[in-house]
Amino acid sequence: MKQKLTSLLLFLTAAAGFFTACDDDDSYAERRERERDQIGSFLRTGVQIKQSEGDGYLLNVPGNIKVISEDQFYRNDSTTNVDENEYVLFSGSGVYMQIVRKGVGEKLEHGEGCDVICRYTEYNIASDTLQSTNNLLAYETMPDVMTVRNIYGVFSAAFVSGVMSSRYNSKSVPSGWLIPLTFINLGRQNSEDAEIAKVRLILPSTEGQSDALSNVYPCFYEITYERGR
Repeated sequence: MKQKLTSLLLFLTAAAGFFTACDDDDSYAERRERERDQIGSFLRTGVQIKQSEGDGYLLNVPGNIKVISEDQFYRNDSTTNVDENEYVLFSGSGVYMQIVRKGVGEKLEHGEGCDVICRYTEYNIASDTLQSTNNLLAYETMPDVMTVRNIYGVFSAAFVSGVMSSRYNSKSVPSGWLIPLTFINLGRQNSEDAEIAKVRLILPSTEGQSDALSNVYPCFYEITYERGR
């Protein structure tokens, strides 16, 4: 009898663990579905955030975003039409990207590595808040710097310094930040006419920073990429 009772308790414990796991899976699935809805709403509305001083905008993202497929993107020489507010959707990752400028310089070649200097603004789509940025005057001398390497078209990177690594206490670069490196050039801002690359990204939690991944929320980024010295 004692052996049967022990077996029953073990079975109930295992069953409880199974159903708890199912509940966790359901909860995560619901959060991912909510995240997709939040991205869908952002595609329709965009966002505008005014600077604290003056009439300019810290972030000005038009709504009614026109989503194009990867096939269309590649047929258009890997460009997005900014005037038509186009973003390409990479269906495998769920990342949306608009290339505002491909930038001066050259692409990072296979086997090549360099420091990349980034200015960025991060907007939390779920909470409708500006979450972090290094584009404020207080951070003028503190751009984010990451070391990047290209091995057969696969990019790896780690933050050296900057607001992102401090904000999330991590050297890990969001994987979504690396997607543009396949398509943009890395050069130096030597003059007003030689503008560096600039992109806009909508990242689901799976392609974002650690807090987004843990709490399942999407972010919008506006980022410039400049080759370090």
